[in-house]
Amino acid sequence: MKTIKVLGTGCAKCKNTVQVLADSAQALGIEVKIEKIEDLPQIMAYGVMSTPAVVIDETVVHKGGVPTQDQATQWLQG
Repeated sequence: MKTIKVLGTGCAKCKNTVQVLADSAQALGIEVKIEKIEDLPQIMAYGVMSTPAVVIDETVVHKGGVPTQDQATQWLQG
């Protein structure tokens, strides 16, 4: 199971990012654990200055916007 963290302050873009990732995982039939991180010191610990950001298995794969469905699919398959 992949562990996914969405880093952000809880804005609409962050919520949309969670939805894109959940939809992609469901479409692929992959079990994932999605965690929302809204604590600023935790976010900065990943070196992220623009949100939303996506961390998969402790690797930052995206920052600064809502990912596309295609991007999410590629990350989950990788």
